[in-house]
Amino acid sequence: VQLVESGGGSVQAGGSLRLSCGASGLTFTAFRMAWFRQTPGKERDFLEFVASVSQSGTATYVDSAKGRFAISRDNSKNMVYLQMNSLEPEDTAVYFCAAQSPWYGSSSSDQGSYDNWGQGTQVTVSS
Repeated sequence: VQLVESGGGSVQAGGSLRLSCGASGLTFTAFRMAWFRQTPGKERDFLEFVASVSQSGTATYVDSAKGRFAISRDNSKNMVYLQMNSLEPEDTAVYFCAAQSPWYGSSSSDQGSYDNWGQGTQVTVSS
């Protein structure tokens, strides 16, 4: 399984970014997909859940992302997206795409329930 993120960058507070994640080497429709982030000063082992989308398209968000972020998937392209609006300096982080093998876990928001990870893309929001 390979996950490749893109779309990160630097924006001012209030701006928007759209992250993309391309997946290969898997039956995409069988996998729950998610975005996590590593905030400054935190270890890679302690990622913050941001959003997930189930195989059927049901989305789940961390409270701080509700109303600002939108996760979506395009099964025809093996892609998952995170549209981020009204960005705040507190959103500054490395964002990771994750895929959950159906036999590996069941939690939508637990880092340990995801067994496939991308390399991450940096998002920096300045005030």
